[in-house]
Amino acid sequence: MRSSVTGGRGEVRIRRAVARDAKRLTRLVTSSRAYEGHYAPMVAGYRIGPDYIETHTVHVAADDERVLGFYALILSPPELDLMFVADHVQGRGIGRLLIGHLRGEAHRAGLDAVRVVAHPPSEGFYRSVGAERTGTVRARPPAVMWDRPEFTLAVGGTP
Repeated sequence: MRSSVTGGRGEVRIRRAVARDAKRLTRLVTSSRAYEGHYAPMVAGYRIGPDYIETHTVHVAADDERVLGFYALILSPPELDLMFVADHVQGRGIGRLLIGHLRGEAHRAGLDAVRVVAHPPSEGFYRSVGAERTGTVRARPPAVMWDRPEFTLAVGGTP
């Protein structure tokens, strides 16, 4: 998939993640500014391994040199498991590009909608791409210490 979005070093393309991406994806998760402060324990020690990439539907957004973001889609039951965009390219449309690609993948898999349990600071983003809030997932200490907004992202819908 090609797009007019640029990452700073060429056109951004979406491709299937491969095992050698695991360290880069882990770094995107553990270095995300969205998980600083009281959110830091959520990603401390988090690891995306080659086995995760091989087992799940994981796609990356990359320019000529770098991985700029990624998402992981679980097909059954349909849920967005992970989505991260590198801090230095946020606001450039990469998140929207990933959501558009996710919708296409979900459609090809025969899905009508995808569940999203979001990091609280990401709620505005998911609303902006057309996700509808359906509830709240309560905290589950010690793994998750805060409530999280739950959404349904229609596969055929666009904002």
